[in-house]
Amino acid sequence: MMNSLVRPTSDRMVGGVCHGLARYFNIDTVIVRLVFVLAVFAGGVSPLVYLILWIVMPEEKPAPTALPEHPRGVEEWKYDPYTGEQIRR
Repeated sequence: MMNSLVRPTSDRMVGGVCHGLARYFNIDTVIVRLVFVLAVFAGGVSPLVYLILWIVMPEEKPAPTALPEHPRGVEEWKYDPYTGEQIRR
């Protein structure tokens, strides 16, 4: 199981609630979506539950980029950032 219950930014139909629940409980997203649709016909409470979960569940934060932008371009480097050796041009 995942540690946190969040709405992902990808693979979402409306708000990402079903995909977030599926990821949290480690089951297929289609199963959770079917349960919500069947619950509409059974009692009609699932749209309200979906809206509440949409409001309560936080949205997943995007993954940080690998490396931040360097203030100087590669052409201006005087030393190799990995070895520390002087770059001769």
